[in-house]
Amino acid sequence: MHTEQNRSDRRLLPEIPTSERKIEHVRLCLEEEVNAVGITSGFESYRFSHAALPELDFEEIQLNTAFSGMSVRTPLLISSMTGGSQTTGEINLRLAEAAERRGWAIGVGSVRAAVEQEELAPTFRVRERAPNVPVIANLGAVQLNYGFGAEDCQRAVDIAGADMLVFHLNTLQEVFQPEGNTRFGGLLTQIEDVCRKLEVPIGVKEVGWGIDGETARRLVDIGVSFIDVAGAGGTSWSQVEKYRSKDPVRRAAAEAFADWGNPTAACILDVRRTLPQCALIGSGGLKSGVDAAKAIALGADMVGFGRGLLGSAVDSEESLDQRLAQVELELTTAMFGIGASNINELKSTQRLKRV
Repeated sequence: MHTEQNRSDRRLLPEIPTSERKIEHVRLCLEEEVNAVGITSGFESYRFSHAALPELDFEEIQLNTAFSGMSVRTPLLISSMTGGSQTTGEINLRLAEAAERRGWAIGVGSVRAAVEQEELAPTFRVRERAPNVPVIANLGAVQLNYGFGAEDCQRAVDIAGADMLVFHLNTLQEVFQPEGNTRFGGLLTQIEDVCRKLEVPIGVKEVGWGIDGETARRLVDIGVSFIDVAGAGGTSWSQVEKYRSKDPVRRAAAEAFADWGNPTAACILDVRRTLPQCALIGSGGLKSGVDAAKAIALGADMVGFGRGLLGSAVDSEESLDQRLAQVELELTTAMFGIGASNINELKSTQRLKRV
C-alpha cells in the first residue's frame, strides 16, 4: 500500500520512458516499497540520556565542523542519488541550491553516463549552484574493471566541479540489475591506482548493505581518504532492481535479500573502532536529525540523507528547504537535550546508551 506522500510524488513526476534507467530508479524509489525488510539501521537500539540542566543557551549551539580537510557549516550530506536525464538533472540542481542555502555537502549520482555521453554532463554540473559547499562526484567502482581509468575518474570530478570523488560498491544490485556488471575481482589494485593519480580525496561508499571495519581498513591501506558506510536499514537496491527485472527467477531471488546487510549503526561503530582517525560518513536509513545525532555520537564525522529527501526535492524548493531545516532543528535540539554545544562535544558525549 502506498502512502499519500508516495501518490503525491508520483503525480509530480512527468511520464518518461522506462528505458531511461535513472528516472526509472527515481520513480521506483518514490512509488514502490523498496525499503529493506527484516533489518533496521540499528539507531533504535540507542537512546540519549536527557540532561535536564544543559547549562547552555539553545542559540549557542554550533553545527559547523570539518570533513576531509574542508570546513562545513553542518555535518550533513545530501547523499548521492541521481542525474543522467533532464528530469533527474533538474532534481540535482534543486538539491544543490538547497545544499548551498543551508550549508549541507552534496553528492551526485553516478557520473558514468556523463563521462560516456557528453550531452548528459549538464545534469551533473552542480558546482555553479553550490559554490561554497563540498561536492562529491560518484562512480561505480566496478567500472574500473570495464574500461574506466584515472582519466575518466578525473573527468567525472571535472563535470561535477567536485572536491572529492567517491566510488560506490553495489555488488548485489549489479547481480539483480538487468544491465548489471559483476566483475568485482581485483578492484583494490584499481582503486589504489586512482588514489595515486588523482589529487582530490577519494572515498568509497556502499549503497545500502554497509561497509565493515575490516573492509574499511583494506581500503584506507591503499590510499582511500574517507569511508561512507551506507549501511542497511534504508533503501534496498535489490528490492529496487526486483521491480525493474523481467526475469522471474531474479525477481523471486531478490526477495531472499530484502534483509541483507550490516546495520548502519553497527557499521559506524566497527569502522570507527578499527580506524580511529578515518574521515567517516554515516548513512543508510537515517530518518531524522536525532538519528544524525546518534550517528555522530557513535563515531561519524558527517551523516548522509538520501531517499528521505527525494520526495521533497521532486515536490518543490520550499518543501525541500523545510525538510532540511527540520533535520537541522532535530539535530540541534538533540544536542541541546544532552548539553552538547558543538559537534566535537556531541562526538565525545557519554549520554548515548544502548537500550
